[in-house]
Amino acid sequence: MSVPKYSTACCFFSSQFTCLFVFFIIVAGTTTPCLAKIITNNTTRRHRQVSVDYYARTCPNVEQLVGSVTNQQFKESPVSGPATINLFFHDCFVEGCDGSILIASKQGSRELAEKDAEVTRELRVEGFETVMKAKEAVERKCPGVVSCADILAIAARDYVHLVGGPYYQVKKGRWDGRISMASRVEPNIPHANYTVDQLIKLFNSKGLTIQDMVALSGAHSIGFAHCKHFVKRLYNYKGNGQPDPNVDPKLLNALRMYCPNYGGNLDIVAPFDATTPFVFDQAYYGNLQKKMGLLASDQALVLDPRTKPLVQEFANDKNKFFQAFAAAMDRLSLVGVKRGKKHGEKRRDCSMHA
Repeated sequence: MSVPKYSTACCFFSSQFTCLFVFFIIVAGTTTPCLAKIITNNTTRRHRQVSVDYYARTCPNVEQLVGSVTNQQFKESPVSGPATINLFFHDCFVEGCDGSILIASKQGSRELAEKDAEVTRELRVEGFETVMKAKEAVERKCPGVVSCADILAIAARDYVHLVGGPYYQVKKGRWDGRISMASRVEPNIPHANYTVDQLIKLFNSKGLTIQDMVALSGAHSIGFAHCKHFVKRLYNYKGNGQPDPNVDPKLLNALRMYCPNYGGNLDIVAPFDATTPFVFDQAYYGNLQKKMGLLASDQALVLDPRTKPLVQEFANDKNKFFQAFAAAMDRLSLVGVKRGKKHGEKRRDCSMHA
C-alpha cells in the first residue's frame, strides 16, 4: 500500500503566528470532515455485559493481534490512522457501534448499505482495509469469536495512541449489527455547517454531553476535509457574497489558493489542524481561538458561551484534553451496543452478514 503523496509544505505566515504549515493533498476519497459522536439511552442494561477482559478466555491475545496490524498499517500508510478513527465515529453515529458501516451493499438491492451513503463514500479505504486485515489475523487464532465491531473499536484506539494521543482501555463484547441502511446516515451525521445548537441537539439525542462533544471534536487534531465542505466560508458565507468574518485573513488567502469558488479539483483537501496536522495534540483548540478552524462547525465552538470555556481549557492543558477525550471515547464506544443473537451476529467477513 502506498503512502499518499503530499505536496510541498508552504510556510504561509510566521509573524504573530507560529509558522503555519498548510498541507494540501490530491487523493480520492479522503476523510470526511465531521467526526464526533454517540450514545443511546436504551442500552444501559446491555452495557453491563461488556468489559475490558471480555475475551480473556476465548481470545486473550485479541488486542495484540489487532495491534500487530495497526502498527504495520501505520508504518506503511500513516493516513490509516485518521481514516480508521473517522470510520469508527461514523459507525457509532449510525445504528450504534456495531460494525454496520463495514457491510457492503447487496447487488440489486433497493436499499444501499451505510457504506454507500453519499456522505460515507468519502471515507478513505485505508480504514476499511485496517479492519479487514485485523479481522483476518484474529480469525486465524480465534475463529468466530471476536466481532467486527470490537475490532474496529480496538483499532481506532490504537491509532489514537500511535498518532500521539492518549491510550485508554477498550471495553469489548459488542455483537455486529444486522441493520445497515444508507437512508439512516444523513440525519445522524453532524455536518460541516452545523451550529452549536444543532450539534448539542444531536449529541444530546445520543446521550453525550457538551464536554463529550467538544472533546470528541478534538479528533480534528488530525485528518483532512475536502474543499467542498468549507468553500462557502471562503467566498459566500451565509449567501452574502462575503467570506466568513471568523476566518483568519491569512488562512483565508491560503485556502483560496487551493480551493477556488468554481471549477476547483474536487479531490483537494486541507488539514483540520493547520499547525500540527499529523500529531494528535491540543493545537486544534488553540487554532480555534485564532480563527483558524477549518469548518464552520469547528469555529463555532469558540464563539458560543456554552462551549468556549471548554475550548480554552483544552487549549491550555493537554492533559485535561487527553483525559476528557479518553472518557468521551469510552462513552462513545458504548453507543447502541448490540448483545446476543436476538440483536446481533458475529461476522467472519465484516462486509457480509453472517
